[in-house]
Amino acid sequence: MLQLMYIFAPMKAIELLNKHNLKCTSCREGIVELVMKANQALSENEIREQLSGDYDRTTFYRSFKTLVEHKIIHKIVVDNQLVKYALDNAVTNKDNHAHFYCNHCKTVKCMDTIPVKQYQLPDGYSDNETEVLIKGTCAICRSQE
Repeated sequence: MLQLMYIFAPMKAIELLNKHNLKCTSCREGIVELVMKANQALSENEIREQLSGDYDRTTFYRSFKTLVEHKIIHKIVVDNQLVKYALDNAVTNKDNHAHFYCNHCKTVKCMDTIPVKQYQLPDGYSDNETEVLIKGTCAICRSQE
């Protein structure tokens, strides 16, 4: 079973949902609470395993969609089969930063000290977002080799 380590969260999930003028459903609140408390990005399955309550698939996925659209959580796409979620930079007040995926333990961590550079695009192009995902071996897995 996934073990979660906890970090300090500036507000409770219900306060965050209210701040974004969202209805506070138990599913949304549960997802936000889990993401706020985790020290790493979580997949939908990891969240579902930890979430109390039995939510149908539609409710669960609509909740994710709403939370992403309102910039409460953001997607970190590892590959075509794995997506993880973390609090959005708009919530954490962090700068845009890289993420690290460990090929061994399958965790995704925010690399707050590695900013994402702004690229100079050709005339006529505009960017909406830039994502940097670094894949390799985390310090914990390296120390166990």
